[in-house]
Amino acid sequence: MLLERIYDEDLAQASYFIGCQAKGEAIVVDPRRDLDVYLDLATAHGMRIVAVTETHIHADYLSGTRELGAATGAQMYVSDEGGPDWTYGSDFDGAVRMKHGHRIRLGNITVEASHTPGHTPEHLSFLITDGAQADEPGFILTGDFVFVGDLGRPDLLDEAAGFIDTRFQGARDLFASLKHRFLTLPDYVQVLPAHGSGSACGKALGAIPSSTVGYERNFSWWGEYLRNDDEQGFVDELLSGQPDAHAYFGRMKMENKVGPSVIGEAPELVEYTAERLTTELAADEVIFVDTRHNSQVHAGTVERSLNIPGIDKAASYGAWVYDPLLEQRPLVLLAEDREQAEEMRDHLIRVGIDTVRGYIPSLDGLDLVKPKLVRPDELDGLEHVMLLDVRNKTEYAEGHLPGARQVSGGRVLWNLDLLPSKEAGTIVTYCQSGVRNSVAASALRRAGYDITELDGSYTAWTAAGKPTEAGTLATA
Repeated sequence: MLLERIYDEDLAQASYFIGCQAKGEAIVVDPRRDLDVYLDLATAHGMRIVAVTETHIHADYLSGTRELGAATGAQMYVSDEGGPDWTYGSDFDGAVRMKHGHRIRLGNITVEASHTPGHTPEHLSFLITDGAQADEPGFILTGDFVFVGDLGRPDLLDEAAGFIDTRFQGARDLFASLKHRFLTLPDYVQVLPAHGSGSACGKALGAIPSSTVGYERNFSWWGEYLRNDDEQGFVDELLSGQPDAHAYFGRMKMENKVGPSVIGEAPELVEYTAERLTTELAADEVIFVDTRHNSQVHAGTVERSLNIPGIDKAASYGAWVYDPLLEQRPLVLLAEDREQAEEMRDHLIRVGIDTVRGYIPSLDGLDLVKPKLVRPDELDGLEHVMLLDVRNKTEYAEGHLPGARQVSGGRVLWNLDLLPSKEAGTIVTYCQSGVRNSVAASALRRAGYDITELDGSYTAWTAAGKPTEAGTLATA
């Protein structure tokens, strides 16, 4: 058996390529939409991708199940658990709908669906048996059910998808799934989750890529609650201290349920000249994306541009500042060359941003403006109507500027009603070091707000010995 983990550091997301060498067939679990990595693996190992599936209706990225099925002819498999509210849409009419116990066979390999609700009602885990070596499962792909050292949060449906108080039933479902599904497995079974450290799908995910049932049973935070059959203690601990859920999660959940659009072969990117970009910006036909670090952006950038710094977090930050459901203008990226621009485009399509038209290799010949900044020692003398903390609520609770209001960078564009009116005056924004602040500030400026960034953000504020407050008041 061939088992490969494909990990996206941007979204802290793992997909899996599982193949039977004897038969030359493979299945991909939880794929992303840019497919080259899976197609290259299949070619390198002389395999055909004949099946594609996913553990659940994802919220943090746009699924590549339909994309891979269309590109390879692979049979799609999706969950048919969780009830009518969690049924995949008509775009999955060609998919096999799986109930608990459904088995997919590829030569010697068996992939068995196990219904493990909690994170979402329809969630499946996959038990993998390598028939050439054993007659019992040796691996479990747990999706967003069990992570290394943590569990999938059950509150995302409330936080990002508009549901009300589903977190409590979800937490109880997780307890039952652990008790009746996960902990009934032998200790040696290897645990392969869909996310790692940095994902917003849990609050304390480990950085180690895999674990075992026995290790999680004995050393995870939740193990003691299961040993004592303490469901209420488990629920209380699970629901406390969860990080902010990015607002784009709601869009991902909706699109993944209905069926993400199939891109097919992406069009060739246009290399822009300064003259062409200036003309199209003046006509409001495109949006410019400055991909540099905030320290460079502060030295001068294109007016009303969005700041999505670098490729490494392009999907995460891109989804903070650009909603394709509301914004149809195509994007032009600052990129050294076509290869870099294509790589960044690949990251953006992972969150459903399919509108990258082109790139420009430098800012030469473009009119630039400097974003407004204020140093910590100047803040008292600056007239402003709001201090806005765009960090997570857990960071805010540990310490923030006196009087600041918290709306995380991944939610602020969807919560403009919490801000003063655009005509009210200056809003001063900050994060921890300035990176996230620059991203959020660029989006708010584009939306028409008068934004001044706190230079150096919270780190500079505390380094200057300025006063802080702790606690969760004045949060959103």
